[in-house]
Amino acid sequence: MLRYTLMRLGIFAGCFLVVWGLVYAGAFPRGFGDSNLLWVLLLSLVVSAPISFVVLRKERDRASVQVSRRVDRMKANIEASRSQEDEVADEAAQPRGEARTSS
Repeated sequence: MLRYTLMRLGIFAGCFLVVWGLVYAGAFPRGFGDSNLLWVLLLSLVVSAPISFVVLRKERDRASVQVSRRVDRMKANIEASRSQEDEVADEAAQPRGEARTSS
C-alpha cells in the first residue's frame, strides 16, 4: 500500500511540475492575484487523477489483494478468539463437581 501511495504522489509531483512550467510559460492562464499556487495545485490534481487511474491499475489491484488477505486473516483471528472465549465461558458455567466430557 505504501508503494502505491508513493507512486501516486510521484505522479502528482510530476504533473505539478509540468503544470507549473506550462502556467509560467503562458500555455495555461495564471490564477488571479495570490491564487496562482492554488490554481496550479488544482490543475495538477485534475491532470494526475486519470493518469494515476490508468497507469497504476496493476499496483492498485496488487494492493487490494494484500488488504483483502490481511482482512481475512484478522477475521480468522477474531473468530478463533471468540471461540476460545466461548469455551472458557462454558467451562465457568459448569458446576465444579462435574467432569467435562468431550464430544
